[in-house]
Amino acid sequence: MRRFAIAAVLALLAACDGPATAQAGRQPFPEPPAQAGKPAGKETAVFSGGCFWGMEGVFEHVKGVKAVVAGYAGGTAAQADYQTVSTEMTNHAETVRITYDPSVVSYGRLLQIYFAVAHDPTQVNGQYPDEGRSYRSAIWPQSPAQRDLAAQYIATLNKAHVFGKPIATKLETGTFYPAEDYHQHFMQKHPDHPYIRRWDVERVEHLKARFPQVYQ
Repeated sequence: MRRFAIAAVLALLAACDGPATAQAGRQPFPEPPAQAGKPAGKETAVFSGGCFWGMEGVFEHVKGVKAVVAGYAGGTAAQADYQTVSTEMTNHAETVRITYDPSVVSYGRLLQIYFAVAHDPTQVNGQYPDEGRSYRSAIWPQSPAQRDLAAQYIATLNKAHVFGKPIATKLETGTFYPAEDYHQHFMQKHPDHPYIRRWDVERVEHLKARFPQVYQ
């Protein structure tokens, strides 16, 4: 189900309870594994977790994040456009590429935010009202160190039984392709869009409540 097709329905649901993000406010969320040293310069993290509008909106509010780009990962360049990805016949996932300053925010902290408030990592091939593999939960490590940290953290979360179901997030490889201009910074440009109000505003509120030290 594509979000543009259900905007009218979502407007009617806007007053209902929001998405059940990761145990928000219910219990302490495990800290991610410690990283060796503190890298300098800029680094990149690439995450998929449903509609890239909300994912982008969350990470744009994290201190130390310099840029967030909405896009697609997991398929070919020739098919990396919204109309084609929407057919669910490609292997793409809606994805965000995060450029961040590791001296301000660590990759581990970004992982913690990704699992705790940015999406529901227990949903398989979908997020909230959106169904299909293009909305799957996936991490695209940009280095062996990121892969190790992500794998360790998933194991920690499963062992701690933070969620009522196993984590569905997979570690994948693939090239990131930026999405069309009209998808970029969508939440900033359209804060009153019914989809944004129904599914995404609450995620940013959860970020502010759970991680006030990194919220901006």
